Amino acid sequence: MTSIKTGDPLQPEIPVDPFRRRMQELERGLSIRIEELARENRRLRRLWMGTVVSGGLLLGLATALVIVSARHGLPGTVTDVVEARQFLLRDADGAIRGSWSSGDKGAMRFQLQAPGSKAGLSLAVLEGGASGITVRDSAGRSRAVLGLLPDQTVSLLFADENGTTRTVLSLVRDGASTIVFADRGGSAKVGVGVDSRGQSTLTLPELPESPAGASSAADEPAAFEPPALIEKQPADPKR
Repeated sequence: MTSIKTGDPLQPEIPVDPFRRRMQELERGLSIRIEELARENRRLRRLWMGTVVSGGLLLGLATALVIVSARHGLPGTVTDVVEARQFLLRDADGAIRGSWSSGDKGAMRFQLQAPGSKAGLSLAVLEGGASGITVRDSAGRSRAVLGLLPDQTVSLLFADENGTTRTVLSLVRDGASTIVFADRGGSAKVGVGVDSRGQSTLTLPELPESPAGASSAADEPAAFEPPALIEKQPADPKR
């Protein structure tokens, strides 16, 4: 059995239990190990927090880059092709002021609209091959149309405030040109033109009969059929 010598030589030596000494050594070892684990845990916690912060910063930068590239494209690059079936133009207040769209049957339409009104301008290419420009008033009615029909007829139409066609100027494929004036009901009243032979023409519906009872082409009422260029406008998209 071992003993421990004290500082006082007069005191007798006190024997030490080996089991207790081993327990003390084990406690000191466990304390040292616990302190090392605590230091390691703090170091790992700091490393984990740094990793989380770095990952958040990288994610934020990636999100900002995606948003900027979606709006303006990547810095130093230009998108070659942008594909869509419809584009909407909005003003600073978020109101729709224009659109560019394609129809189910192949028609294409580009529209511009005045602020707070239905007045605007439309460019359209219809599925039958006709193309035209339409000017609308504040009520959304077509007041003027310039168009080209599939048979190569070029026409310029003017309508009144009720949307009734009142004047049509046309140039057909064979070289003839005419201008027709209509009343408020849309009935043709006067037609003036030059035919394909270069001869001037005058159409006056409802002329009185001649004394001799002879009839001429001018006595026949002219049927007023303006070219079908005014297409029904689609409903304005909701905001």
